[in-house]
Amino acid sequence: MTTGYIPDIEYITDKLVTLCKIPSPSGDTKEAIDWIKAEFEALGYEPKVNNKGGLLVTIPGVKEGNERGLSAHVDTLGAMVFEIKSNGRLKLTLIGGSPWPSLEGEHVIIKASNGKRYTGTILITKAAAHVWGQETSKLERNADNMEVRIDEKVKNKDDVLQLGLRVGDFVVFDPRTQVTPSGFIKSRHLDDKASVAALLGCAKFLADKKLKPAYTTHFYMSVHEEVGHGGSYGIPETVKEFIAVDMGCVGDGLLGSEYTVSICAKDGGGPYDLTLRKKLEAICEANDIPYVVDIFPYYGSDAGALLRAGHDVRCACVGTGVDASHSHERTHKEGLLATARLVLNYILSE
Repeated sequence: MTTGYIPDIEYITDKLVTLCKIPSPSGDTKEAIDWIKAEFEALGYEPKVNNKGGLLVTIPGVKEGNERGLSAHVDTLGAMVFEIKSNGRLKLTLIGGSPWPSLEGEHVIIKASNGKRYTGTILITKAAAHVWGQETSKLERNADNMEVRIDEKVKNKDDVLQLGLRVGDFVVFDPRTQVTPSGFIKSRHLDDKASVAALLGCAKFLADKKLKPAYTTHFYMSVHEEVGHGGSYGIPETVKEFIAVDMGCVGDGLLGSEYTVSICAKDGGGPYDLTLRKKLEAICEANDIPYVVDIFPYYGSDAGALLRAGHDVRCACVGTGVDASHSHERTHKEGLLATARLVLNYILSE
């Protein structure tokens, strides 16, 4: 029997779909942050954007002290133009850890320095099987052998420069977001826009029900998580407990699934706080929230960045199970709702 506080999963899903379609690779997140800021303002909150571009929403609590912080990162994987090649194609440098094979054939948007946007496709340099034969399949997928074919009449480097494209321009991967009738949400960048949507859903629940958190709670939308320093700044010094709401890993040897919320016991940076983890487990047990506890050895979060920056804060990490992380990802409404329920019941708990 489902108990506890339950946010609106259809609202969360709708906001996730919209947000996934707003480009926000690490280093170029203003458009997404502006949208999120407007969404919080529409709910009656007063979000503030800090000097480096992160967004903080403070929700006063019933009691003083023991302030809490929760983060979700807006920034995503992406790329930048590394070189404009003599054949009129673009060589890329990646932002974050996308596997090159997962990018082959992906549609992209190139955000030119002059403000224009151009479309293109990431291809292997010897993509035509009718031209290269077996070389096409044998060629290693890496930075030297992949390029962007621009959807413009360009034959050489000068043609590309005439478009206004330059080294350092951002390249955004097409998320191809879909929600299936069976409840799956598949898209690039569910890591970590799914968590942003979950926090929005929790904020909406509090606003609609006119409820206050047990203690003053800060929602932080970080913008540098994929490059390692998202949670290292922007968190109020008054915060005593901090939860990074990120993705849960799904794969061999792990318990997590797309239908549960994962509570991370340990990642590549070491164990999370045991007392806080046990509190989150107890909330799940008391409210019949489907959850697992897992260890993610090839993983980091905003909580890890916060701890490395020297903050004296108890930290945990939770998130909906996401299949094929850093590739074309997928989760399910059930896992997304479980994550939002855990967060909301935590916020309202003593």
